[in-house]
Amino acid sequence: MTAAPEATQRRIGDRVRAAEAGLVGLSHRIHAHPELAFEEVRASAWVAEALAAAGFTVEHGCYGLPTAVRATIGTGPVHVGICAEYDALPGMGHACGHNIIAAAAVGAGLGLADVADDLGLTVTVLGTPAEEGGGGKVLMLERGAFDGLDAAMMVHPAAVEMTAMPGSAVSVSDVSYRGTPAHAGAYPERGVNAADAMTVAQVAIGLLRQQTTGTDRIQGIVTEAGTAPNIIPDLSRGRWIVRADTVDALGPLTDRVRRCFEAGALATGCELDTAPSCPDYADLRPDPELLRIYRSHAEALGRTFPELPAGGMVGAATDMGNVSHVVPTIHPMLGLDCAPAVNHQPEFADACRTPTADRAVLDGAVAMARTAADLAARRLAG
Repeated sequence: MTAAPEATQRRIGDRVRAAEAGLVGLSHRIHAHPELAFEEVRASAWVAEALAAAGFTVEHGCYGLPTAVRATIGTGPVHVGICAEYDALPGMGHACGHNIIAAAAVGAGLGLADVADDLGLTVTVLGTPAEEGGGGKVLMLERGAFDGLDAAMMVHPAAVEMTAMPGSAVSVSDVSYRGTPAHAGAYPERGVNAADAMTVAQVAIGLLRQQTTGTDRIQGIVTEAGTAPNIIPDLSRGRWIVRADTVDALGPLTDRVRRCFEAGALATGCELDTAPSCPDYADLRPDPELLRIYRSHAEALGRTFPELPAGGMVGAATDMGNVSHVVPTIHPMLGLDCAPAVNHQPEFADACRTPTADRAVLDGAVAMARTAADLAARRLAG
């Protein structure tokens, strides 16, 4: 099968390795200054500055999002997009390793910068805010950021190496009940208890889980449920996530969960309000051809892909899933060899600033850049 010239692939690797200090420094700097969804002011600026210094044409604050970045180089007919994420988790910092994602994306861009025109490539690095519950890529997709791309790619750290994350479809909703306050001891009969409504809904959801599939997930937190024990709570709030294997399965499951919340309102007489907290995430559909190319380059760098047991990582989600329904996409996972620590644990945040994580930045950058080079060679060969 057609591939980019070996000399060009060596140049890509050499260019990334020459930038090692800057890329590792970028990863560590983002890790040390975690910023939440849509608040990634410093991280997005650092990504934009690194790409501008390498000759990219950079827009910072695009698609109506102040922390989105678009950086382009090359004028070839094959257009590849490389996604950088940089938002952190509330209370846990970079416990999903988006510092590694951002630095690897910048590294892939640098690796391709000097050879893009020779390969017939246009390379666009997209800084995509708010993956952790904000749907930045969904908004950017709707606003044209991925128009005209022949492929989109990114890498993501995990405990073990995987060619693709088994990404679910996800819907996230904010839920609130409004009742009537009253003195809980003297006049409880005059109150309408909003906290009770949330409890009824939680019980109904718990029972619903008996009739869902093994990979469905329903999770939530109660963020408000009263102010004092001697006052009947007149307001309760929560945020709930519904996960299913596919977009087609997500809608019916979401409807069933909504009826559980309606049961809480019916049982207590409270007023129910639900609203999406972000756009729905679609299931991830990786492109097989791109995955084969990526894996061959990752393995050439010494990365290994273990056979994983059935029923391992399920229920994770990414807004890259929405992109994958429109553009050929890959989202491989870079193993940090940090088990038992896994994503969204404080120990995983610690693992994302280690020599193993630094190597993942460089390997992910080189493997993505070489994948883009091979894709261009194959497309232009016919």
